[in-house]
Amino acid sequence: GKTIAYLKGEYDRYTTRPYGTKGLFFYNIESGEHKQHPHNGLQHLFNICWSPDGEWLIATVLGGMGYEHSNIAIEKTGTKIFDLELPGCRPDVTSDGKRIVYCPDERTLWIADLDLTLSIPRVANRRVVYAKSGPDIFQQQADWSPDVEFIAFGRGPQAGGKGLSPVPPANPAEGWDICVGTM
Repeated sequence: GKTIAYLKGEYDRYTTRPYGTKGLFFYNIESGEHKQHPHNGLQHLFNICWSPDGEWLIATVLGGMGYEHSNIAIEKTGTKIFDLELPGCRPDVTSDGKRIVYCPDERTLWIADLDLTLSIPRVANRRVVYAKSGPDIFQQQADWSPDVEFIAFGRGPQAGGKGLSPVPPANPAEGWDICVGTM
């Protein structure tokens, strides 16, 4: 595509809090135009991703818009928002748009079947694809490979970046690795 979706900060001062956002915007790389999403009440979103057809945005919402902590589908050109009822965060949609991976509790990765062709998006067949026990093991930020054969994800100790968890951007992630699993 030729459009980038991005979130603006809720506060004037920079924060690494993932939920510190207010508003969803689009940047057209050809025209240089910035445009706000039609739903101007979007807030506390993070980890936004596009559906392959470009008609939906999937994001995590934390403590905003009446949601506690969930993954939602947002119409690109409308104002409808749908709770996918997938707890946790960091969703990523496959390149064919038929599955989603997410991290409900930072110790497991789940996938589910996804149908964004319906008037109300539907999620079915939720299942764990990776789980790791242990007091200090965390999974973060899963992403599908373009061929939908693999999932890459970060894994490491809770206190991996200067004792902070999750590891904030631009901090050393001591003990963290990128792992790849087959589907």
